[in-house]
Amino acid sequence: MELWMEINKINGSVPISIFNISSLQILSLAVNNLNGFLPRDIGNLTKMKFLYLQENRFTGEIPNKISNLVVLEKLNLQFNSFSGSLEMETFNISGLRVISLTTLSLYLNPLNGMLPASSGNLTTSLSTFLAISCKIQGRIPDEVGNLSSLLDLDLSGNNLAGSIPMSIGNLRNLQGLFLSSNKLTGSIVDNICKLQRLDVINLTQNQLSGSLPSCLGKVTSLREIHLGSNKLSSNKPPRLGNLHDLVVLDLSSNNMVGSLPREIGNLKAATLIDLSMNQFSNEIPREIGGLQNLAHLSLRHNKLQGSIPDSMSNMVGLEFLDLSYNNISGTIPKSLEKLQNLKYFNVSVNKLYGGVPSEGPFKNLSSQFFINNEALCGSSRKHCVDLQDLVSRHAPLHQSTDQIGKNC
Repeated sequence: MELWMEINKINGSVPISIFNISSLQILSLAVNNLNGFLPRDIGNLTKMKFLYLQENRFTGEIPNKISNLVVLEKLNLQFNSFSGSLEMETFNISGLRVISLTTLSLYLNPLNGMLPASSGNLTTSLSTFLAISCKIQGRIPDEVGNLSSLLDLDLSGNNLAGSIPMSIGNLRNLQGLFLSSNKLTGSIVDNICKLQRLDVINLTQNQLSGSLPSCLGKVTSLREIHLGSNKLSSNKPPRLGNLHDLVVLDLSSNNMVGSLPREIGNLKAATLIDLSMNQFSNEIPREIGGLQNLAHLSLRHNKLQGSIPDSMSNMVGLEFLDLSYNNISGTIPKSLEKLQNLKYFNVSVNKLYGGVPSEGPFKNLSSQFFINNEALCGSSRKHCVDLQDLVSRHAPLHQSTDQIGKNC
């Protein structure tokens, strides 16, 4: 039997009579205004396979009688106000008998607990475990590696601390690993490279340090790498040129040093690369011009030198290019006028000189994107004067408008 009552603006508590329907297999009360505690009588629905209670206003602890639902496959409780520590008997987690559970979503419930070691005993059939923004504290237990069927693990937006457990490498079927916006420390363990089906890894906004695993380039299934806002200090992204299907690479706001690898030109599928706010130095490799699908490239706030490669004119998909706050010198290649999709181009605070291209996307770019350079000027006298005025107001004292305008 099935009972679908979602999106009906139902108010109040759940009618107790529902829990007397012993043959009920699917119950959806999602997207209503139901509130109050979830009755213990829910344990009577022993034939329940799919239980959807998301997007209501339920409060209190999740009743441990839910463990009576021995054939339950999908349980969605997200977007409620369930509370109670996971270390206590929420879910009766230490003796959970739900052996068929494939999906468990607790997203945006203020559980305020820890992830206990017994969470690794949930069920070997669990494929999706979502506990995003649940105020979970403590460490990720080693036992999480027991969830061998897991495809997606999302614990982002919590207060998790400590290191990523080595046992994460046991999740050989994992496709999505999301641990962003926590307080994780230590290094990114090499065991992550055992996840040969991994599609997305997101560890953004933690306190991870050390180098990227040298084996990461062997996880050829990767399509998105989000490691921004950590304390990583690799000399360069290791062997990432092997990731031919990579679409997103975000290593921004770390402490990475050394040269940008020439292998970056192998990331032909990439649409976004953000290496900003690091300490990369030396020249931008000319091989970067091979990234014709790239729409967003940010290299701002590094220590890059040399000139802007003329090969960048081949990056026909480019919409956003930020090279500001570097030590780039030479002229802006006129060939960049071919980048008809370019909407944002910022080269401020560098050592560029000569004329600013005037055709194509450069017709509509703000002069602010060119300030604080050695001697840039526009193609027209008016543009040149505008740039001189801007630089005279923003440039260091040793620069003069005479120096800036000498190439106009």
